[in-house]
Amino acid sequence: MKIAVNWIECKGHGLCAELFPERISLDEWGYPIIDPAPIPHHLEAHARRAADACPTLAVILNKDA
Repeated sequence: MKIAVNWIECKGHGLCAELFPERISLDEWGYPIIDPAPIPHHLEAHARRAADACPTLAVILNKDA
């Protein structure tokens, strides 16, 4: 599983980084910086929580990665 951002939908709320700081940090404008490495199994629940909580649904989980 990998995590990605739909940049057209992202508005820089920063909630994803609060919920998944292991793989998402914020740039100086509040937009997410995603660690591109595959998400280990023990962090998948955290990734799902961050994706589900995104107010604009811009955080995407790719399960095929």
